[in-house]
Amino acid sequence: MGLRWTDTIDIAIELYEAHPDVDPQYVRFTDLHRWVCELPDFADDPNRSNEGLLEGIQMAWIDEAS
Repeated sequence: MGLRWTDTIDIAIELYEAHPDVDPQYVRFTDLHRWVCELPDFADDPNRSNEGLLEGIQMAWIDEAS
């Protein structure tokens, strides 16, 4: 079982590890969507994302980075 869009915290942790030099506060949703879909453990439908899910992932990533 891979990551799904609703696995916000797990996705944030993987993004933090994959992009340690990125300040998540300034990541555009288009880039965030692409980076989530590129995670090796991501197994959800890329078309199932929405602004609310991406915002939640971004906020969790900000928390992880601080």
